[in-house]
Amino acid sequence: MAQAVGGCPWALVLIIKWLLIKAKIDVCSRGVVTAEPSDKILPGSAVNISCSLKPNQGCSHRSSFNRLILYKSDRRVSSGSHRSRSLSSRFTDLPLGGTEFNCKLACHDGTEVHVCGVTILVGVAPGQPQNLSCVQKGERGTVACTWDRGRDTYLPVEYTVQLNGPKNLTLKKQCKNYYCGHLDLRISLTPESPESTFTAKVTANNSLGSSSSSPSTFTFFDIVKPLPPWDISIRFQNDSASRCTLQWRDEALVLLSRLRYRPADSGPWTTVSVTDAKGRHDLLGLEPFTEYEFQISSKLHLYKGSWSDWSEPLRTQTPEEEPTGMVDVWHMKRRIDHNRQQISLFWKNLSISEARGKILYYRVTLQEVTGWRAPLQNVTGHTSWTWVIPTTGNWAAAVSAANSKGSSPPTRINVGNLCGAELLAPGQVSADSKGEDSMVVSWQPPRRAPSAVSQYVVEWREFQPGGDSQPPLNWLRSPPSSVSALISENIRPYVCYEIRVFTLSGDRGGCSSILGSSKDKAPRSGPHIHAVTEEKGSVLISWNSSPAQEQTGCIRNYRIYWKERDPGSQPQFYEIPYRVSPNSHPLNSLQSRVTYVLWMTAVTAAGESSPGNEREFCLQGGASWKVFVALSICIAVVMVATFSTRYFRQKVLLLLLALRPQWYSRDVPDPAHSTWAKKQPLEEEWTQLPLDRLLTAQSAPEEPEPLVISEVFRPVIPAFRHRLCWPETGRGVQGQAPPAEDIVHDSCSPQSLRALPTERRQQVDLYRALGGRGPDAKLGSLASPPAVLPADYLPTGEGYLPTGVDEAPPAGLRGELEPQHISLSVFPSSSFHPLTSCGEKLTLAQLKMGCDSLML
Repeated sequence: MAQAVGGCPWALVLIIKWLLIKAKIDVCSRGVVTAEPSDKILPGSAVNISCSLKPNQGCSHRSSFNRLILYKSDRRVSSGSHRSRSLSSRFTDLPLGGTEFNCKLACHDGTEVHVCGVTILVGVAPGQPQNLSCVQKGERGTVACTWDRGRDTYLPVEYTVQLNGPKNLTLKKQCKNYYCGHLDLRISLTPESPESTFTAKVTANNSLGSSSSSPSTFTFFDIVKPLPPWDISIRFQNDSASRCTLQWRDEALVLLSRLRYRPADSGPWTTVSVTDAKGRHDLLGLEPFTEYEFQISSKLHLYKGSWSDWSEPLRTQTPEEEPTGMVDVWHMKRRIDHNRQQISLFWKNLSISEARGKILYYRVTLQEVTGWRAPLQNVTGHTSWTWVIPTTGNWAAAVSAANSKGSSPPTRINVGNLCGAELLAPGQVSADSKGEDSMVVSWQPPRRAPSAVSQYVVEWREFQPGGDSQPPLNWLRSPPSSVSALISENIRPYVCYEIRVFTLSGDRGGCSSILGSSKDKAPRSGPHIHAVTEEKGSVLISWNSSPAQEQTGCIRNYRIYWKERDPGSQPQFYEIPYRVSPNSHPLNSLQSRVTYVLWMTAVTAAGESSPGNEREFCLQGGASWKVFVALSICIAVVMVATFSTRYFRQKVLLLLLALRPQWYSRDVPDPAHSTWAKKQPLEEEWTQLPLDRLLTAQSAPEEPEPLVISEVFRPVIPAFRHRLCWPETGRGVQGQAPPAEDIVHDSCSPQSLRALPTERRQQVDLYRALGGRGPDAKLGSLASPPAVLPADYLPTGEGYLPTGVDEAPPAGLRGELEPQHISLSVFPSSSFHPLTSCGEKLTLAQLKMGCDSLML
């Protein structure tokens, strides 16, 4: 079975060769192409290419048209006559390598038939092989030789390796591979004669020449390369990383070994050489809880031969030990109210070399330095912790890390105000990009106390104003001599960071802050305006900031744009610093009664964002119409409620009459010259007239005659309403009773008058005096029947109020009448005196009535 499998490749080679020969025969069945002097030539040599048809070969038996054409790399270079059966051409300066020539037969119908072809190889003789060396892998391996081929010959080369040794040892092996540079001689050298000498030589040969290498002489120890060690293991003594034993297996003749190790995939190798180790070696000084990678190599002789290849790596982790490093602790303090404050402690994980094991938890203690309060303690697996403590007292914190073997020394800090000392605040803080994932923060030392600085702390975190959750905090410490620091931990491009630089001096500290980013680009969108309100003649714009993922860097400014709704108007903008903006800002540049369109954009160092949403707004100016309507409704309600009271209406009427100017008057018709006054009967005649005539006289009045008024020197009580005295019939001229509120008495008879109180009789006497007519009417004849006046004839013009009245009104009417004597007019008025120059009787034609009297 093995022979059958081994014979398959040879059978495949024979089949391929037969197919190639048959293909060549078929291809060149019509003719022959030859190359003179050879198909392999030196550079610059000439070669003749000849093509000829075989007998009885042509386009057809009946056609005498035969034309041979020669192609060089698919390009026509020469052709024969119509009846020629052979063609020959000469070529020089062919390029290195192979050039293909093909001969074709052109027939009368325009077709071309392939006749035959040849490939001309241009090359050089092989050079001398260099650096011949032979190696035997392992004590029982075979000898394999390698060499450098030298320059390329562009022709097939055959290499022959010849090995000569003691006891007439001669061995030759050939390699016909074009790129051959390695050959296994299939022979093993034994250590029976370790000092025996062997010689090897390689010869290169092609059609243009041959060349041999220099001979290489060696012994068994010179060429044998041991196999790499195997079965490597490690054992830690007393479960400690400080001492361990490494073991492996090796070949019997190995005399020298070397070991190398390093932390897994990091750092340089540490190499240790040992002689006659016999597969065992003790290592010291390994780091605890560290994964190491180990490899071993061997050699048969101290000075001769070569090292074996490195063994397969062994990876293992050393045991844990008690931590030695101290935790780097930072803190923040925030005041909640006047009695409480929030203390947040942050710390960094220990390095592998400091932790010396897996950190299981951190022990945190917060206690008052000088006080009676018990210390606050906690155990956590996180790298931060927050407490709420009283604002009184001085507090200190301690943090230590623990693994399975013990705890690290605690780190103690005093919890103080890191920004309380303004004199220690660093100046001119700046942040500049140093690539996409780092920034350089620079600052100036404090001016007044630079020598008191113990260290600087640079703190940074993602800037998220108004966020509910705070992003992780990062910080690094810098010596007092530094004025800059490179921050690269947790830095990403297109993210804005809030950077603070703290100056520490004992328990005091000062700080300065700035915003920075490693790379900026224009924000994706502007802020979203959610409210536009009018306040005291200006516009208050409120907006929501763009999401952090759309800001793409640190926003430096906001811009508020506005323009009139007219399409041809040009927009204007107002720029607001980002740190100052509380997401709302007043705008005082808008005009009243004009509709504007407003929008906002955000600006970073790389450019301006696209506009946010648009809002239309029209500034009304002055008080809001809603306020005006509400105020008007309130005033109307108060006025209606007020004027619905009769007493208040009387007081307002009295006030208006008191404020009326004295020069104001209205024209009153003079009844003295009226026709009605002339036709009226005398006072004595009224009692003799029948009732029907009396009613007739009242129902058809014409122009009244002059009315004689007698001046009565007795107290007159003015009233707020007109009161008429009707006849005993109790009916008016039209036969209807007057309104109840206008009737004073049912009858004007003397008996009725005598039954009235004194003040009421005086009022009736005054009306009767005003109703008298004729020279014979006397003031004293008040008992006579009064003149009946028309129902619509009332003294509505200027009344007459006599002066010189010394009598006070009755006690019952005093409270009602007292306000009538108040004069609030702002216009000058003269005293009103009794008219005595007109005699005992006075007519309306002789009287100019004023407006000072009250209406009855």
